[in-house]
Order: sequence, then structure tokens, then C-alpha cells
Amino acid sequence: MGNTTKSEIIQSISNQNLNLSNQDVELIVNKIFAVISEQLSSGGRVEFRNFGCFDVKTRKAGMVRNPQTGEKIEVPEKLIPYFRAGKLLKERINKEK
Repeated sequence: MGNTTKSEIIQSISNQNLNLSNQDVELIVNKIFAVISEQLSSGGRVEFRNFGCFDVKTRKAGMVRNPQTGEKIEVPEKLIPYFRAGKLLKERINKEK
């Protein structure tokens, strides 16, 4: 199996729900992503039971080295999005191997 794009997800949902148009499904999918982004931007978290949760973690400031020049650069503290898979998702992934 390869990678799946957002448009492929939209098409798959549309194919399984003939009463919904591609445009309706696209609006729904975009709104889900927007809500997740808004929650994370405001410091919240989003949890999908049996799937996983999206959260924000703080990456500490520190010194890194530019691999091309060898110059040391100070990187400020920043927030990064983080996804933690739920138990059932982990089990399903491991069963399919």
C-alpha cells in the first residue's frame, strides 16, 4: 500500500456515501482539519477514541549545527504538533503485518 492523499480520502468517502456529493464531503473533511488546527493553535488537544489524539508539545530552545557550513545556530523554543496513536489503532496496524 502507498500513501493516500486528501483527495483520495474525499473520493473514497463519496463513493461509500452516494447521497453526499464530492463538494459536500470536501467541505466536511476541510472543516475537520480546520477544527483540529484551531484547537491545537489555541493550546487544546483533539482526541478520537480508539484512533488517537493530536496534542501540542514544547520543543526546548537549543544550539544546532548547520550541516553545510558547520556554523552553530541558536534555535528558539517552539510548539510542535504531536500525534499519539490509540491502543486499537496500534493493534490494528500490528495485526496487518
